Amino acid sequence: MSRPRPGTEAAPRRPWPVVLAALLTATLAACGGGQAPVAAQFVPPAPAVADLQGPLRAHYNLLPTLALSEAVARQYGIERSAGQALLVVALRRPGATPGDEIPAEGQVQARARNLAGQQQEVALRAVGTGDYIDHIGTVAIGTRDMVRIEVSVDAGGRRQQFDFQRNF
Repeated sequence: MSRPRPGTEAAPRRPWPVVLAALLTATLAACGGGQAPVAAQFVPPAPAVADLQGPLRAHYNLLPTLALSEAVARQYGIERSAGQALLVVALRRPGATPGDEIPAEGQVQARARNLAGQQQEVALRAVGTGDYIDHIGTVAIGTRDMVRIEVSVDAGGRRQQFDFQRNF
């Protein structure tokens, strides 16, 4: 058997795991780009107000009942549950000074629909909160659910509608 001539020895073979680890390390190091991490920015929710004709304004919200304190749940007469959200619709009219609002009367109906197409009529009832009347009802929700709410308001001889959606 002949020996290779000096200077022509074959390079030692590296095992694949070592080569792959070195390649991954180099790739991950390049991903950082030398930039410092940036903190997440808070994105405020869309205004939960629908300006209707009349002039009439509807303030609305749909939130998990577990987000309510025990006292608020008692005040509204609802049970806190992981599978329920509270729908609140409050009717107001603009007051004499800008930004001032006064209570408004009207009938409110609502329907909820999730991504699976399941629909439910929301049984709303009027609840007094100080000088104001809120229309409240519960909606069945699931984990990571998206719910679209369609609201119909009868006030001042007019029927008006608006809708919104919430992700859970």
